[in-house]
Amino acid sequence: MEDLGQVYPLCCEYGVYQDNTENKGLNFFREQQQPHQQQSPPKSSYLTLDDFLGSCFPAPAQSMQEIKRLESIAENSEETLYTPALSSSLQLLRKCGSGKEIECNQLGGASDETCSSTRKKLSTEEIIRVAGSRFIQFSDQRCDDFSMLMHPFGYALSGLSEEETRDVELTRLLLATAEEVGYQQFDRASRLLSRCEWVASERSNPLQRVVYYFAEALQGRIHKATGRFIPKEMKGKPNCETPHGLSTHLGHLSMHQNVPFNQVMQLTAIQAIIENVGSARKIHLIDLEIRSGVQWTALMQALADRQRRLDHLKITAVGLRGIQKIEETARSMNFPFTFKPVKVSCMSEIKEELFETAADEAIVVVANMILRTMLSRPACLENLMRVIKNLNPSIMIVGEVEANHNSPTFVNRFVEALFFYGAYFDCLETCLKQNTEHRTITEATFSNGIENIVTMEGTDRIARSVKMDVWRAFFSRFRMVEVGFSDSSLYQAGLIPKQFPCGSSCTLEKNGECLIVGWKGTPLHSLSAWKFSRERLWRSLANYNF
Repeated sequence: MEDLGQVYPLCCEYGVYQDNTENKGLNFFREQQQPHQQQSPPKSSYLTLDDFLGSCFPAPAQSMQEIKRLESIAENSEETLYTPALSSSLQLLRKCGSGKEIECNQLGGASDETCSSTRKKLSTEEIIRVAGSRFIQFSDQRCDDFSMLMHPFGYALSGLSEEETRDVELTRLLLATAEEVGYQQFDRASRLLSRCEWVASERSNPLQRVVYYFAEALQGRIHKATGRFIPKEMKGKPNCETPHGLSTHLGHLSMHQNVPFNQVMQLTAIQAIIENVGSARKIHLIDLEIRSGVQWTALMQALADRQRRLDHLKITAVGLRGIQKIEETARSMNFPFTFKPVKVSCMSEIKEELFETAADEAIVVVANMILRTMLSRPACLENLMRVIKNLNPSIMIVGEVEANHNSPTFVNRFVEALFFYGAYFDCLETCLKQNTEHRTITEATFSNGIENIVTMEGTDRIARSVKMDVWRAFFSRFRMVEVGFSDSSLYQAGLIPKQFPCGSSCTLEKNGECLIVGWKGTPLHSLSAWKFSRERLWRSLANYNF
């Protein structure tokens, strides 16, 4: 097997081994040139929050027309708005929030009332982009705490409704707070944060809800740094998650039924499995995180419908939830079925013999939202990949979060996570509009991920998603070949969102052979299929004398 010591440096820039966020010299600000102001700390090799946002947002302007003009410049012109050199990790985030036009050509060209009534309401992601532009604009002026709170509407936001303008300024205030937290100016951050918490609400629109949870996470980071941190489970808040961060609560089942993402990924994965092992007489499916297990009832139905009868289906799962439903389905179909649970406290304990594979079985490995949890535990990931490689599955299905939540730099993680969860909260608002209770439960569970990304560091920070390009480079070290999905699979995937009232906002794209599922153009999840190259297997067999 390849030396994983050569693999992990690929992820070092994403914070796997170089967690430097707590370094004292971090500088997330621009140096201020104006006289008689508080002197900024010396520059370090880290980008300022302004610099990072400058790569994600257009330059500040005094009108929406100017914002749109500078967006075009940032994308197409040789004119440079920001000159600091971007690190390789920031290069992957360079397109964060860029390349999307804010709808309504009348912005600034017609009256605000006319534009507001004729265009669509800005999405949560678009509001965050405008707020980023505003943040850069106001940071140049370096307002004090009092003026920051008292005159947020110093420049008119032409064409925005009153609610949108308020949300833009609330998000700008959140970014200013994050800057102070990253700069370890906790007193200033707390004063700004109190304003965020006063305006934002977990019961308001999606932008205010996501700001509410990010403000809570920033408050936790402040308390952790000052020795006053209280874990969420000790605050008297309901915990909707299982110990592994998953749940079968009705709220999450409601999300499965009303949000297209899960069904798109699950049914596409099942189609890929059928196409690769459907002709086998015995199939052994290894699910590294079974969750509810309801998705495999659909696989059973597909196998039962084929002309060639299956001799045996065996599912081996790491985790014990959802087993009753699977067994009930197998009995109702008179299906030759065996289920085997595998209990381990850590993936470093996984061994090949635990799966009890047979030579005549076609092996399928499914890793859904599990590999990212091991990026902070390289020994676990190394052991798991070695075991999977030795099992030599016919196909391996990998589902992951398509976002970079693993940067060692706090500001990078914060901005990327704000976009990601902003898009997700926007999605939940649309898809679960008729069931506020279930939406609230789901968002409260998501808040655990927000807290982990923003508040925690070191081994306590387990929410470390990376994008598909990083996984692709990582898997290549194990001679894994991306096999992609058939045209039929992709066609069926495209039909699924059309069955949902909110399906028009669900976007499907290809990244190489990988399927990217997003919301209004913002990537949220990736699904990919892999095989281990047999070239290496042949070379290994050649070393034996038969």
